[in-house]
Parts: sequence; structure tokens; C-alpha cells
Amino acid sequence: MMDDNRETATSLTKGYGIALVGTIVWSTTAVFIRFLTVNYQMPALVLAFWREIGVALGLVIVIVLVKPRLLLVSRQLLPFFVLYGLILMIFNVTWTLSVALNGAAVSTVLVYSSPAITAIAAWRLWRERLDARKIVAVVLSMAGCVLVSGAYDSQIWHINPVGIVLGLVSGVLFAVYSIFGKEAARRDINPWVSLTYTFAFAPFFLLVLLLAPFEEWLRLDLGQFADLMWLGRSWEGWGVLLLLALGPTIGGYGLYSVSMRSLPASVANLIASTEPVFTTILAYLFLGERLLPVQILGSILILAGVILLRLQNGTASRVGFIGKKNHPPG
Repeated sequence: MMDDNRETATSLTKGYGIALVGTIVWSTTAVFIRFLTVNYQMPALVLAFWREIGVALGLVIVIVLVKPRLLLVSRQLLPFFVLYGLILMIFNVTWTLSVALNGAAVSTVLVYSSPAITAIAAWRLWRERLDARKIVAVVLSMAGCVLVSGAYDSQIWHINPVGIVLGLVSGVLFAVYSIFGKEAARRDINPWVSLTYTFAFAPFFLLVLLLAPFEEWLRLDLGQFADLMWLGRSWEGWGVLLLLALGPTIGGYGLYSVSMRSLPASVANLIASTEPVFTTILAYLFLGERLLPVQILGSILILAGVILLRLQNGTASRVGFIGKKNHPPG
């Protein structure tokens, strides 16, 4: 009996460590993006394109080496994956722009408003309960978003209106992406397969955007087809881009999935909720970014809302917000 308890404690400790490392790996996503957009002035569409190509190729290689049969899916699922990939593409572009305009820390915190938005959507779409705890979580998240983005200050709307809008929209879009993840889980689709196909289809939509004259339409330099080789012979730039593709997404998601073998889903989810904290620390250490006191308060409100929702999810279904239902923001 004592040996069993010791083995369980060891397994839990190992699970905590793996989940924590996975979350830290996830939290580097915005830091990598910020580095590329600031140091190399890399256009958002070009960055998103190569990131999605790298993730898709990396996942295909991993699955082929581990369990190639997973790549064989029903033709009936392809339209779902195509639409899922479209949503992923729009979210990635929006969030990349948000990171470029708002900074790594602020953009990551804002995207964590998505659990509250998802809770509202699930209430409307699947008639899930919207009880007092969920309502409080939604209010906390929305209030936190206002504080973090500075939307309460009229001067900010003159200085950085596009950044504020994109930061808030990225949270909404990630919520939509999360809803597709929930639907994928309902259809019992393997999460690795879902991730692979969505990242494989997303670059095709980006190619269409890269061929469109966005600079003329929106007066925004998002990148064009001719900019695909933007990094040229910069091996450092390509290396950072490769690390962005393989590390935060494949590495972070993989470590998180491994941790679920030793930890309850609710516990693993709470650990994953600390991602904005780690991103803020890394952004301060490597990029010199600092959050204002009011932004720190807003971050605390958003995290409190996320924790409330995930505690409830863990109690109600023992299925986590990130586990089978969707993928992390990074």
C-alpha cells in the first residue's frame, strides 16, 4: 500500500514538472513572434505562413514515425478540417498583428479572454449551463481585457486603435477556434490529427491573402507573395522561425499531452493557465517589456476568470479546456 502511494506521488510530481515545462514552452510563442516582427520587421502574413508550414511538416513527420495510420481520415471530415484551417489562419494572422502592435505580454493576456467568450458561445450553441460562476468569470475576463488593453482611456484609441481592436478580436477568434476544437472532440477526432490537418490547410488560405493587394485596400503592410523569402540568407532569422514552429506548438502541446497521463485534466489545465504569467516574465527578460500596474490588475482579473472556468470544467466533466477540447493559443 505504501509503495502504491509512493508511486502515485512520484507520478504526480513528474506530471507537475512536465506540465509546467510544457506551459513555459508555450509561453515563448509571443516572444518569438515579437522578436521576428521587431528585429526583422517580418510581415504578419509571411510569418504566419512559414510558421504554419513548419508546424504541419513537423507534425506529419512525428505522426509518420510514431503512428502513420492516424493520417488516414474519412473524406467526410475534410470539409470540417478545411473550415477549421481557415479559422486557424485568421486567428494566427490577427494574433501575430496584435503581438507586433501591443507587445508579447499584452497580446497573450488578451487572448486569454477566449475561455469566457467560449463559455457564452457554448451556452448558446450547445445549451451548456451558464451559472453564476461562469457569469462571474465572464465579467472578470471582460473587465480585465478593458484594463490590459487600455480601452478605458480615450487617448489610447487615438494612439493605438488598431492594436486594441486586434488584441480584443484575437480573443474572440481564439474562442471560435476553441469551439471548433470542442466539435472535433465531440466527433472523437484524435487531437494530433486535428492539429496536423488544420495547420496543413491554413497555409493555402494564407497564399490567397498573400496574392491580394492588402496594402492598397487596408493601408497595412501585411506582406505579399513576393515577400515569402523575406528573411533571405539570415540563418538566425530562419532558425528563430523554425523554433517558433516546432517548439511552442509541437513541443508545448506534446509535453502537455504527456503530463495528462499523470495528472487530472483539471490540474493540468490550471497549470496551463499560468501561460500569460510566464510570457510576461519572458517578455520582460528578453524584450524589455513592462506591464503597467493597471495592466497587471487586468491580467489578474483575466486569470481569475480562466481559473474559475477551468475549476468548474474539471469538476463537472473531468475533461480540460485544453486537453481534448481544443489547442493552446500558442
